[in-house]
Amino acid sequence: MIPLFTVLLVITSAIMILLVLLHKGRGGGLSDMFGGGVSSSLGGSSVAERNLDRFTIGVGVIWFACIVALGLLKAYSGA
Repeated sequence: MIPLFTVLLVITSAIMILLVLLHKGRGGGLSDMFGGGVSSSLGGSSVAERNLDRFTIGVGVIWFACIVALGLLKAYSGA
């Protein structure tokens, strides 16, 4: 079980990195340093951005569940 959750954790970690990098900068922080603060927001988010947010949250929940499962398996397996 531990190798399965480890592989799933690596895959979801890589997907999370890609998804976070796909998000548009919201202003402030490092996004302003690289020119992200120059663009103007029109007060709404597109359907693609909302779907990207939902997908990121879903992958994040799976990522978090893998970490908890690995912690529990390692704590109770004696490894």
